[in-house]
Amino acid sequence: MKKIKLIMSLLIGGSILLAACSQGLNDSKVPTAVKTSFATDFPGNSPKWDKENSNYEASFKSDGKTMSVLYDEKGNRQETETDINVSNLPSTVTDYILQNYKGQKIKEAAIITKANGEVNYEAEVNGMDLLFTKDGKFIKTAKD
Repeated sequence: MKKIKLIMSLLIGGSILLAACSQGLNDSKVPTAVKTSFATDFPGNSPKWDKENSNYEASFKSDGKTMSVLYDEKGNRQETETDINVSNLPSTVTDYILQNYKGQKIKEAAIITKANGEVNYEAEVNGMDLLFTKDGKFIKTAKD
């Protein structure tokens, strides 16, 4: 009986923790300036909103591509991320991963365009996002 209570407590606690980690937002919780910017930048698209630190992230599909865009609370676009095929990553990126993450597969890939026009690549490997410059030079690892 004690084991059952322990298991139930762990399950309930885990469920609460998962719910707390998910920061999905109802459209009504997104500032008007952010929604207006999104509607101007990506007309006709309906996003799913999330909160990422103090920024607002809109995830959506456009022209068959999975995308996300990050805005600050004033509606200023910070970056746009577009999923790409792993085969579209620069060879310097795939070479780096083959060398430094032997036996690991690239699960997803994306191209990120910052507000200032800077372009980066992202490759998800082993639950981590590896970020690279436009030329394929490693920048850093970020938790997925």
